[in-house]
Amino acid sequence: MKIAFANDHAGFGAREHLVSRIRVLGHEVVDFGSNSDKPVAYAVYAKPAIKALLAGQVDRAVLVCGSGVGMSVAANRYPGVRCALVTDLFAARVSRTHNDSNCLALRAREQSESLNDEILEIWFNTPFEGGRHIERIEKIETEAAGNCGCGAATPGAQ
Repeated sequence: MKIAFANDHAGFGAREHLVSRIRVLGHEVVDFGSNSDKPVAYAVYAKPAIKALLAGQVDRAVLVCGSGVGMSVAANRYPGVRCALVTDLFAARVSRTHNDSNCLALRAREQSESLNDEILEIWFNTPFEGGRHIERIEKIETEAAGNCGCGAATPGAQ
């Protein structure tokens, strides 16, 4: 597979190892990450990776920041992205089998390199189950395309 990779400054220290690990697992990497530990906005680095994913230029994306939260929130703002912030092996598996996640967010802080390696391996090697999960994923996209149904206006709607 062809994988978009992006990191912010907090993910810079983990970058080289993770990119290398993705390649060892047999995937090509398109790197959109920060080349420094100088503070940057994670959303700025997530955007080109997500745009490549949505344009079909890559098969999946891996995003890394300190907590993984910022990158996952930024990625999930784009319709069609199912970014899973994964911090354990169970979530790595289920994010693929049930949610067909096409984007993985990882923590660079407070998470071991070996755990991130295991998460990557499971996430890349676990297929989507399909079946009953297809309708649920379609519902996510349908709901995201319209109003939340909560009485609040859809952001950007006029």
